[in-house]
Amino acid sequence: MKLKDPIPVTVITGFLGAGKTTLLNSLLSQNHGYKCAIIINEFGAISIDNQLVIGADEEIVDLNNGCICCRVRGDLIKSLTNVFQKQKKFDYVIIETTGLADPGPVAQTFFLPDLSKKLRLDAILTVADAKHLEKELSDAAEASAQIAFADIILLNKVDLVAPADLERVGKRIRKINSMARIYETQRGQIGLEKILNVRARDLTAPLDLPENTPAALTTSEDHDQDPAASSDHVHDHHEHHHHDEDVRSFYISEDRPLDLKKIEAWLSQVITAMGANIYRSKGILHVKGQPKRVVFQGVQMSFDATPDRFWNLNERRTSQLVFIGKELEEEKMRAGFESCVAT
Repeated sequence: MKLKDPIPVTVITGFLGAGKTTLLNSLLSQNHGYKCAIIINEFGAISIDNQLVIGADEEIVDLNNGCICCRVRGDLIKSLTNVFQKQKKFDYVIIETTGLADPGPVAQTFFLPDLSKKLRLDAILTVADAKHLEKELSDAAEASAQIAFADIILLNKVDLVAPADLERVGKRIRKINSMARIYETQRGQIGLEKILNVRARDLTAPLDLPENTPAALTTSEDHDQDPAASSDHVHDHHEHHHHDEDVRSFYISEDRPLDLKKIEAWLSQVITAMGANIYRSKGILHVKGQPKRVVFQGVQMSFDATPDRFWNLNERRTSQLVFIGKELEEEKMRAGFESCVAT
């Protein structure tokens, strides 16, 4: 008997008023073909689909489009288990977090052995208010964490912002998170194929750095081979201090094969030492003697590394790692990684 594939999960996060519920309403009103379990981690009564209010006494509500909705009461794991126990049939889970939520603990939930057999974290989607994001990043640590954890960012309400301001906001997002896919939206309108079941955490191809990635994100050795590492990029060092200045991403690329034991020990050491300061980590490893790519994904202190597909014959075998977090000790981490190169 073939085991069922894990059910994909999309986590929708974003600061207060960014447009999360508007996006959710849009998802529910479209014919996406999924039977969704919607889990809302929010305080008070929530209006869904403009006609349903989930009261304090209701745990799970059937929606008229075949979806079900559940209010989180305390523990997310209990709520997910409860949905399964109700014997409801669904093939997709959407979790909407409160606007002040740190997405880290939600994402870490899906590393738990019991849940990972049933559920697969497809993507963390952050809705960002193009008009107010800069102020939110300056004033609230939660806003920069939500950007840092994201696999997909909807830069929403772009119709309310001048082009020059929009470009500046985009650059600030890229400084925090160099790897997320960014879509500009109005009122949360977007094609569902761009945000549902996109397998954002499956590293099936080499990691693609966006074209506007700062040179500082790559190693100095890579500048001559990485078109994204442009020396034309100039940083403004005269900005006022912001919460998000301590949150950034950097990228390591290495063609030489790695020693398996050394890289495993180093990754474990880095994740343990940096703790919750590493929001996200992911990469593809070229390990000596291993015919397959080794893929790793991490959320804060939870991470896993597994052999993936075989390297293709004409494929350049390169290790690529991205770290996103707060107050990361980049030079020390690069030196540690260098010691993992196989001799």
